[in-house]
Amino acid sequence: MTDQTLSPAVPPATAPVPPAPAEAAPPPLSARQQRIRGLFDAMAPLRDRWAERNRAFHEADRAYLRFLIPEGATVLEIGCGVGDTLADLKPARGVGIDLSPATIAVARARHPELELITANAEDPATLDGVEGPFSHILLSGTIGFLDDIEETLRLLRRVADSRTRIVVSYHSRGWEPVLWAAEKLGMRMPQGPQNWLSTSDIVNLLELAGWEPVRREWRQLIPKRLLGLGPLINRTIAPLPGIRRLCVRNYVVARPQPEGGVVTVDGAPPSVTILIPCRNERGNIENAIRRLPRFAPDIEVIYVEGNSQDNTYEECLRVRDAYPDWDIKVMKQPGKGKGDAVRAGFNAARGDILIILDADLTVPPETMGKFYQAMASGKGEFVNGTRLVYPMAPEAMRFLNFLANRAFARIFSFLLNTRFTDTLCGTKVLWRRDYQEIVANRHYFGDFDPFGDFDLIFGAAKLNLKIVEVPVRYADRSYGETQISRFTHGWLLARMVVFAWKKLKGF
Repeated sequence: MTDQTLSPAVPPATAPVPPAPAEAAPPPLSARQQRIRGLFDAMAPLRDRWAERNRAFHEADRAYLRFLIPEGATVLEIGCGVGDTLADLKPARGVGIDLSPATIAVARARHPELELITANAEDPATLDGVEGPFSHILLSGTIGFLDDIEETLRLLRRVADSRTRIVVSYHSRGWEPVLWAAEKLGMRMPQGPQNWLSTSDIVNLLELAGWEPVRREWRQLIPKRLLGLGPLINRTIAPLPGIRRLCVRNYVVARPQPEGGVVTVDGAPPSVTILIPCRNERGNIENAIRRLPRFAPDIEVIYVEGNSQDNTYEECLRVRDAYPDWDIKVMKQPGKGKGDAVRAGFNAARGDILIILDADLTVPPETMGKFYQAMASGKGEFVNGTRLVYPMAPEAMRFLNFLANRAFARIFSFLLNTRFTDTLCGTKVLWRRDYQEIVANRHYFGDFDPFGDFDLIFGAAKLNLKIVEVPVRYADRSYGETQISRFTHGWLLARMVVFAWKKLKGF
């Protein structure tokens, strides 16, 4: 073996370090976008003057946006202007993007609590640089300034999740000549060339971009105060069918289109709680369990008993003990009425999905799997049973009750902007997380509902949930008597209509 002399290592020649690649420059603005940016840069110092001139319109517009977007949400606004609308929503996190540097400079000075960005929202790199997802994405008066509306709406999916709501508000196309004349007469801030879109155009573009509309609304027939006459007309006449389509402002709310398949919770199919409110229903308690299929891998059943006179509570306890293979809980409601029973039961429920099954069993327990499937598939976020699609059993519903149900369904379909055929069916289904949001926002409607049905319906509408109906075959009672008084409860429903008008339309 030959000895080798070890000598100090000679460092290799240092290779030249290549320069770091420069960040890719954003794509140049189109000629149209440059004109828009220049216009709003020039208008930035004058925004307050123009806003004051049309204060009544802006106040009403923001009031409705506050209805659509709850306080404490996470909001991304595209075309945020000076940030007043975004700040008025009081978001937990508010991010605004605007094309105009001068406008953003004003916004930052006014609203330091917001994250405000000068950028082109139509550039994919802009949205890639924004940390999402957001609970709400707002385009307030912005959609008409976009070069490629469909592609921009598609890009916004990058900062959304399955529960995100996109809110698009814009001027009605029929008002184009009026607003053009207002600009020429110096009554409205110059806007430059826009895409004038109908509500149907906006809905179509949202659907093409992968969004599913869940609400449409039209507001402000008179966008001026006019010594108080404008707000009065806007509360009383403007919301009426037919007339509302003449309003200056329209709104579309959409959610991401479901991707198909079963929605999972932590990788597993969602669990479910079946809530059975029961008062004087002793003869139906066992049949509710005997007839209930095991349509989900994890089912909890809660009987909530309401101070019965026929030993219903004792029967609930007996059934619980007789069926140990079911997860059955029994509780007494603290107050009176079905609404109190529903709230008590839902507060104690552990299931991901909450289902109400009335103890009269006129909605067959065998159909509960249909409701669960509608939720677990993502087709609906609030599922309402309807007894008025299939023919019903001969004695299932009195004729006057049938007429009243039909009438109230039409009224509430108008009030909620969602088709309902049967608001009074007791079977209603929603996610527990959405129920908790309804509870958190219950102060808006208050404790107004002795039935429990409208508390959930109104709450779901305010949260902009996707509402669907599942038809069932309405059966005769096999035990007991109906606990609905057609005249007493009819009067309560009439009061509910007035209440809903005030809270959903007349503000």
